[in-house]
Amino acid sequence: MRGDLDPPYAQHGEGDRSAKLSGGGVSAENTPPPSFGRSPSPPFGQGGFANPARGEAMLRVAGLELRLRPTFGALVAAEEELGPLFALVERAAAGGLRLSEMTGLFWHCLADRPATLTREMLGEAVAEGGLANATPVLKIVLQQILAGR
Repeated sequence: MRGDLDPPYAQHGEGDRSAKLSGGGVSAENTPPPSFGRSPSPPFGQGGFANPARGEAMLRVAGLELRLRPTFGALVAAEEELGPLFALVERAAAGGLRLSEMTGLFWHCLADRPATLTREMLGEAVAEGGLANATPVLKIVLQQILAGR
């Protein structure tokens, strides 16, 4: 038993587990750093992080955190523009996915799209951020296409 636990947790023998469940075990020092797929703050005043159970991912564009949510409607719109989704996945796996295709897929999957964001701005931001930063987000979206819900 550690001496830095509150007496009620120490008395019940639950130690760190209870402290973490109650919120007492998390501090700025031990909070994991934000990753490309998550946002430390809600985007545009909306609630929360990307929900991996829904296949969501976060994409940083011009200092904004954008949530990508590959819904059925979004994927149908992407397929209308980009062609069959399985062919898109195959091109991505073979390293043949074009920047315009990635941007198009991201554009259609944007949830809570800010009115000031244009598709050109999104494409420029993806190109400026580099493929190394966009690839983890692309991987999440492509996995959702393959796995579904």
